[in-house]
Amino acid sequence: MKRIYFDNNATTPVEEEVMAAMLPFFTDNFGNPSSLHWAGREVKQVVDDARAEVAALIGARSDEIVFTGGGSEGDNLAIIGSCEALRAGGRHIITTAVEHPAVLDTCRWCEKNGFRVTFLPVDRRGMINLRQLERAIDHDTILISVMWANNETGTIFPIAEIGEIASRYGVRFHCDAVQAAGKLALDVNAAGVDLLTISGHKIGAPKGIGALYVRRGLELCPHIHGGHQEYGLRAGTHNVPGIVGLGVACRLARTRLAEDADTLAALRDRLQQGITQRVEHVQVNGHPEQRLPGTLNISVAFVEGEGLLLHLDMHGIAASSGSACSSGSEGASHVLRAMGVKDDLLQSSIRFSLGRHNTAAEVDEVVAVFADVVARLRAMSPMLMDFNGIECDTYVECAIEEDHH
Repeated sequence: MKRIYFDNNATTPVEEEVMAAMLPFFTDNFGNPSSLHWAGREVKQVVDDARAEVAALIGARSDEIVFTGGGSEGDNLAIIGSCEALRAGGRHIITTAVEHPAVLDTCRWCEKNGFRVTFLPVDRRGMINLRQLERAIDHDTILISVMWANNETGTIFPIAEIGEIASRYGVRFHCDAVQAAGKLALDVNAAGVDLLTISGHKIGAPKGIGALYVRRGLELCPHIHGGHQEYGLRAGTHNVPGIVGLGVACRLARTRLAEDADTLAALRDRLQQGITQRVEHVQVNGHPEQRLPGTLNISVAFVEGEGLLLHLDMHGIAASSGSACSSGSEGASHVLRAMGVKDDLLQSSIRFSLGRHNTAAEVDEVVAVFADVVARLRAMSPMLMDFNGIECDTYVECAIEEDHH
């Protein structure tokens, strides 16, 4: 059975160039970069080279890059490290209701430990209101944490505008750019970002490696202790193969960014057009223009989302219902719920996330299988009935109209 992978927001395959660059550091070049002898010095140089590549991807300086174990660790270090460093000056955090669990759960932890958190709402397109953000800032506000792009819907937030507001009020600004890195042009200085998180396995590097940008001169309290590594912010022996892989992945992403973005946007549009033309009662979730090039989130009326995913999997098609970090938890998507998506459509959502190795032929195959699977599931579905006198043909339109009000 042919396999088609449309879940690149969850993770990406390791690029061949990345793997080739990593392999020597499992064998011959096995030194610890903290060691002073030749084996350590040789490895330290490649760690420094990788740090420069990560910095180049986001417009930062090499000494502003702290290697981490991944995106979640980076978010925790940015948020908790900022709270601990700044708590004498205030205890208020502002974030959004649609952040990744690594941010939401960390902010909730801070709430339990003496901090106050404002969770900004979003509109039906998944976008925040900048006036609401500005009104939420008070004398006690020390941190704003807003993602660059949403992992479920692909909606892109106005990061530069948020950075300007944060700077004007003297508030630290953290941005989770895990989904944006490698897909959008990022410049931490132009955007006014103080802290920024990326993750290797979203851009063709291995799992278990990431980086946190920390603006030069920023005070941050570490939460892993026991060594001097990473400027004292993240103790522990360096994951040298992972760091090398991340550096190569960042270089590749930077050099092919524009080409990949155009290709992915075309594939996403082809997928969306194919599905909406062949399947009735489909709602596209997220912003129609301000969205990632490879992400498509839809709700399919009269079909249960989990059943749809299972049937696609039986045909060798990998997709998801949202964040891989929350797919095992109970309840529907917190992102779509915050957007006001109606309950019935909330339970029938599915996310396709395309990567640079996907093709137009795969898109066409997924469209054909998807249409057939939906037709068969609807034929068996008890959901196809008269909803309180509303004809089935108009149900989705009525549901969408209710959501918009």
